[in-house]
Amino acid sequence: MSRSLIFSFFIIVSVSLILSCQKEEVNPNIPDTYINFTIDPNSTFYQPLNTAGGWMYLTSELPSRGIIVHRINQTEFVAFDRIPPNEPNKCCDGNNCTRLIVDGHYPFAKDTCMGTLFSLLDGSIFEGEGRYPMIKYNTLYTGGLLRVFN
Repeated sequence: MSRSLIFSFFIIVSVSLILSCQKEEVNPNIPDTYINFTIDPNSTFYQPLNTAGGWMYLTSELPSRGIIVHRINQTEFVAFDRIPPNEPNKCCDGNNCTRLIVDGHYPFAKDTCMGTLFSLLDGSIFEGEGRYPMIKYNTLYTGGLLRVFN
């Protein structure tokens, strides 16, 4: 085989591999807000987060609709925005818009407008309609403090 034929073959295979890689689709409904705070999840102020399986709503700056923090086990936490990830403005009445809720649905968050249930472990859709999982924020638990950030 000639060098040019080998080179051409290599280019074709490389381009095919690059084009065949499927990237995760980015949710266009992610609020453009800065999230960066630290809490002590073991303090009495955050008592619902003191044990594995506990969860709590925390406030955040607009356009976020708040944050759900969930303690998975002694060292793992997840944090999700309360904005419905698929149809965030479908059930808005003026400035009052739907938020994801946990009450009565644990270990799931429910979009009360669309009826979709999301897992509090990874944010994926558990039941119902929707294209996107819950909007997840980064968490870092070290030295007894939990940092939530994007």
